[in-house]
Amino acid sequence: MKLSKVPVKALLGAFTGVFLAGSALVAVSVSHAQTTNDVVERTEKAEILIETISSGLENPWGIAFLPDGTFLVTERPGRLRHIDAKGTLSKPVSGIPTVVARGQGGLLDVAIDRNYSSNKLVYFSYVEPREDGTGIAIARAKFNEKANALENVEPIFRQKDIATGTANFGVRIVPAEDDILFITMGDRFSTRDKAQDLNSHLGKVLRINTDGTIPIDNPFVGQDNALPEIWSLGHRNAQGASLHPVTGELWISEHGARGGDEINIARKGLNYGWPIITYGVDYSGAPIGIGTAREGLEQPVYYWVPSIAPSGLAFHHDGKIAPWRNSLFVGGLAERALVRLEVSDEAITHEERMLTKLGERIRDVRTGPDGYLYLLTDNSKGRVLRLKPAS
Repeated sequence: MKLSKVPVKALLGAFTGVFLAGSALVAVSVSHAQTTNDVVERTEKAEILIETISSGLENPWGIAFLPDGTFLVTERPGRLRHIDAKGTLSKPVSGIPTVVARGQGGLLDVAIDRNYSSNKLVYFSYVEPREDGTGIAIARAKFNEKANALENVEPIFRQKDIATGTANFGVRIVPAEDDILFITMGDRFSTRDKAQDLNSHLGKVLRINTDGTIPIDNPFVGQDNALPEIWSLGHRNAQGASLHPVTGELWISEHGARGGDEINIARKGLNYGWPIITYGVDYSGAPIGIGTAREGLEQPVYYWVPSIAPSGLAFHHDGKIAPWRNSLFVGGLAERALVRLEVSDEAITHEERMLTKLGERIRDVRTGPDGYLYLLTDNSKGRVLRLKPAS
């Protein structure tokens, strides 16, 4: 684990950095709170209460907060749930299109429009069947809360590429200013070289309007043999994405292969190097690409060796856990932890791993409108957790 702002070093140095940082992590004490589902944990900077808001979700993947204090949560097998403020699960919301749920694919992220209070628009990503394979689609719909139904469902984006693999889909949806959506697209694993192909959506961050049209200021608009939706390229599998609360730039967390998980700031027209450069190796142990750096390819803000398998990303800039302000949170799937990163400008200056004794795969992380931190745990009996000060 190293900061990329330091000159690039050999992988051995990265491994050494991980072990040193790991040995510096504080011991965590866990005790049961007043209810059997709630836990108190002492972390480096705060004692927190971990509340179970809802449970019984099958592999929950994405969460969105509605203005009335309720939630929408996707389940990867293909269900969308509306959860009330008391944590009660609705029946599956009707109107979801046919979803192919195999491997890492299925119904993935969900987001609400910035003007949801007036237009009730919801966006969601899913794997759809295609002839000879599958592809990613992004749809929007109006959510009829009383009927527990999606209405006027329409795909606003369909991935050009058709693939047969069941890994590395992405996909996070981030609403931004001026009716813009950022979308992260994975490389679909066996087609990783397409991350460098501007005529492919794989391994990219995309930027589209909320109606599916293309912003005219995208970097490759009008360029021959380049898809106009592309914002940045050379990504492997970004499953976390969030706008910086001050700069408005898109930060993403990406899965590496065997090592080389990354935090990147996805900037207009830039190439982040996958699979030409990486701090990881292949699952066989074989090298990938040419090494860790090449002129013209971006370095990560931060990376991990070994992998934590990051999923979900959230800033806590104005959150209610005051000692955690100016921190960035990442869910760990392989690590089964919540990772807190202290941010100074564009550098990560400290890492803390928390919630390790819960033994849960953390799929999504969000700072809610109430200022508390929310997590989704990824298993067949997944939960919505809320983190708040213990006192």
